[in-house]
Amino acid sequence: MTSTDTRPAVSTAADSSTQWTPRLWGMLITLCIVLFLDGLDVSMIGVALPSIGTELHLGTSTLQWLVSGYVLGYGGLLLLGGRTADLLGRRKVFLIALAVFAIASLGGGLVSSAALLILTRFVKGLAAAFTAPTGLSIITTNFAEGPARNKALSIYTVFGAGGYSMGLLFGGLMTGFGWRWTFLLPFPIAIAALIAAFYLVPKDKPAEEGGHDLLGALLSTAGMLLLVYTVVSAPQAGWASARTVLSFVAAAALFAGFVVVEKRVRYPLVRLGILKKPTLWRASLAIIAVAGSFFSWQFITTLYLQDTLGWTPLHLSLALLPVGVLVVASAFISDKLVDRFGTGPIIAVTMVIMALGYLMYLRLDTSPAYLTVLLPAVLLVGIGWVGFPAINIQATSGIDDDEQGLAAGVLQTSMQVGAAIVLAVTTAIISSGSHTGTSPAEALDNYRPGLQFAAGVAIVGALVALTAFLPKRRARKAAAEEAEVALVG
Repeated sequence: MTSTDTRPAVSTAADSSTQWTPRLWGMLITLCIVLFLDGLDVSMIGVALPSIGTELHLGTSTLQWLVSGYVLGYGGLLLLGGRTADLLGRRKVFLIALAVFAIASLGGGLVSSAALLILTRFVKGLAAAFTAPTGLSIITTNFAEGPARNKALSIYTVFGAGGYSMGLLFGGLMTGFGWRWTFLLPFPIAIAALIAAFYLVPKDKPAEEGGHDLLGALLSTAGMLLLVYTVVSAPQAGWASARTVLSFVAAAALFAGFVVVEKRVRYPLVRLGILKKPTLWRASLAIIAVAGSFFSWQFITTLYLQDTLGWTPLHLSLALLPVGVLVVASAFISDKLVDRFGTGPIIAVTMVIMALGYLMYLRLDTSPAYLTVLLPAVLLVGIGWVGFPAINIQATSGIDDDEQGLAAGVLQTSMQVGAAIVLAVTTAIISSGSHTGTSPAEALDNYRPGLQFAAGVAIVGALVALTAFLPKRRARKAAAEEAEVALVG
């Protein structure tokens, strides 16, 4: 794409031989701040959930929608967001989506209705579904492929991971003043980023041809929302009730309709053939296991340690902070590990370590010692995130250049929606528990099946990662047999 801006500093992609101008640096930092907000928003709200539930009298199943609403809005329209930026112009889409994100942040801090609060979270997720892929495409079109782009993307990744890490800390601090501040804090940051982006992000021309797959986006988003809602409400309605069964059937029909549309529409949201790539579907399953198990684990841990054991939000934030620190640290070493060992071994090893962390966490009791019970499990879970960049690399390996963005979008959608579904199942397991007492022991008995489920999801993910080595062994065996036949012949 060519820019309509006449200033060469922003209209030409910077390469390794070009000195980055202050304007180019400013654009990159602005995009990084917006990605920082995405991670900040998710982790801050997680810490504030018990306080929100207490003040607004919300149950566990309702609270999980504050997390699921965001990730479903994000994952449901992520693929459409990137396509829209190509068709309408990256700068225009980025500015509009960021403005919506800011308004939803302000609204979330002012409302008191559970329904409106969940709605603001969903709207913020929708906005992030447009800012995230658009911000990434702005970087790739303004920094030349090679060292310059790698450097820019590395900085971008560190900011994203840093947002999650700092969100744990800021969540504890803001909740100490009142949970509404966890919603309001992103507002002034988003407004400042919006003003900076208006001046720093270069103008670009929309694509000359192409089209939206609005029906496909509508069917897929509706199907995912209905599926999560059905899982969450099933314990109250009954798993075998007519309402639950019909809801599952309706969700399946929506997904089937999505497949039919993708096969027939001229510009599909997802080219279904790409899902046959072993590296992509294996990476997608791995990222569902990583994110789904972690969101469920953090959700239960937050409710139990704060609501039941009386931990302060700041105390909880500091206890879980090592996970965020390891996420940030992984951004500096992950590429070196991939270069040396490849993606498969790294994903398998880190997922096994993460699963061990969840299993170790099952030792949790009513008076857990941090250094001997909580910290070892937290560190192992954090090490599991070191394989996160390798999952992204594996997903796009062997994919044609013109479908790299699609592969990345499929992976991110799998992460957001898969995590929401796993969290919904976890919540359903907790809600259907037979223990209704309020003592720490009874509460832990009610939460423990959810922790076991999260550990099981991580174990399944680790087993899937280990299957990556099976085809190689079969291929080596087949090659050896062919060589033996050739030798005998």
